[in-house]
Amino acid sequence: MDVMTRALVARDAPGDAPQADAQPNDAATTDAGADKGGMREYSIQEMKRKFHMRASALRYYEEAGLLGDIGRTPNGQRLYTKANIDRMEAIACFKDAGMTIDEIKRFFDYEADEGEHITDMLALLKHRQHAIERQRVALEKAYHHVLRKVRYYSAVNESIVGGAPHPDWNDFEDEARP
Repeated sequence: MDVMTRALVARDAPGDAPQADAQPNDAATTDAGADKGGMREYSIQEMKRKFHMRASALRYYEEAGLLGDIGRTPNGQRLYTKANIDRMEAIACFKDAGMTIDEIKRFFDYEADEGEHITDMLALLKHRQHAIERQRVALEKAYHHVLRKVRYYSAVNESIVGGAPHPDWNDFEDEARP
């Protein structure tokens, strides 16, 4: 990898603040990202850009046992594989779904022996499914309230600009309310 490419790979993603927690072995200064024997490897910089997270979060997931089998260069730099990316995508999805670190760990433990723990996996996933459904209902209710406010205050704005009487809040019932 030439010096310019190395510099581009090593720099922080746009908008990232300099990271005080970055460790020297996490900078992308080698051929990370190169195709080695048919298996592409990714630097921690590439991973943090891909997942929009700090390098410390990736290290945390590794230390917590969620993101394992991280390769290393001879000088200790982390090298991630497609399998690590797939695992990180699952972690990100579960986090977005509201799962705790302990729940994610439990799921991966169950998954490692799914024949023995298939009912446990399903119970954990169904619990999360129901929690998401409750969140969706609450979010839908909040969304419709905000829509009502937008319609009302748009009418207030028009009345101020046009010198018309102030609208009545009760005239703005939720038509599309679930």
